[in-house]
Amino acid sequence: MNIPESIQESVKKEIDFFCKSLPKQPQELYEPMRYMLSLGGKNIRPALLLLTCKMFEGQIKDALPAAIGIELFHNFTLIHDDITDSSPLRRGKSTVHVKWNLNVALLSGDALLIKSYQQLNKTPSKYLPDIFNLFNEAALKVCEGQQFDMNYETKNKVTIEDYLTMISLKTAALFSASMGMGAILAGASTSDCNKMKVTGESLGMLFQLKDDVLDVFGKSKKTGKQTGGDIIQDKKTFLLLKAFELAKVKTKNELNSLIGNTKISPTEKVERVKKIYENLGVEEYANKQMQLYFSRAEKSLASIKAPEKDILLALAEDLISREA
Repeated sequence: MNIPESIQESVKKEIDFFCKSLPKQPQELYEPMRYMLSLGGKNIRPALLLLTCKMFEGQIKDALPAAIGIELFHNFTLIHDDITDSSPLRRGKSTVHVKWNLNVALLSGDALLIKSYQQLNKTPSKYLPDIFNLFNEAALKVCEGQQFDMNYETKNKVTIEDYLTMISLKTAALFSASMGMGAILAGASTSDCNKMKVTGESLGMLFQLKDDVLDVFGKSKKTGKQTGGDIIQDKKTFLLLKAFELAKVKTKNELNSLIGNTKISPTEKVERVKKIYENLGVEEYANKQMQLYFSRAEKSLASIKAPEKDILLALAEDLISREA
């Protein structure tokens, strides 16, 4: 992914320092936190924050606490999401609730949330009110999005518009906040901060749609996730909703018969749904939707006069072509 090595190293160094600074006891609280942060995620959100700050010629050192705070919050959500989704794998390794237990996962996730606020509080004081306002707004949206996601698992009538609204909350809100915070910490104008929030939202939408595609069509060794996990959990993803929109009666009936079906193996269920997706060409529709969000991000960035914005465009292109 087109993230400058200096940015990657800054994030990794700060996360390593954070992990080493955690107390040893109680081990059941802090070891899962270190474990989660050691799994080797993309660190895309803190990278976007730092890249945005750098683009507006801000000081990276001023932005690092907020960047790490964002990553800690993101990992808190992942621990809890893995519980609600009953996910066995995260980044190719056992999820926290599988490796330890449910109670340990809940509590260590809560502790990561608290630590994220402690990190944010290290931000230079003149930026704190705007940073906390934006972060809190995004954090609540993530919770709202997760609830909608869970609701949709048992709701019969879910539209593509419903789904896009849900991921704008669950995923895109934190991307938007990351880039908005980066602009704030560089002292950018209100107008430019808002443009970066729009850019971040667009990249977040693109990112989640690509995740939908990789869940079904990606290779588990590369994604580090269970292949077809969304299908097994009856998630109302863009792919499934588009399939229902395109399918004829016979295919719709087959899809309906597979949703919630516990009489067939997960492997068979994934294979049959994937075959329907391939026959209907839903992956191509997802790719077209991603291009719309890429164009939106490109348009937003085009109106900003700042050096190094091409790095963000290159990163957006990487998000579309990524394999993990």
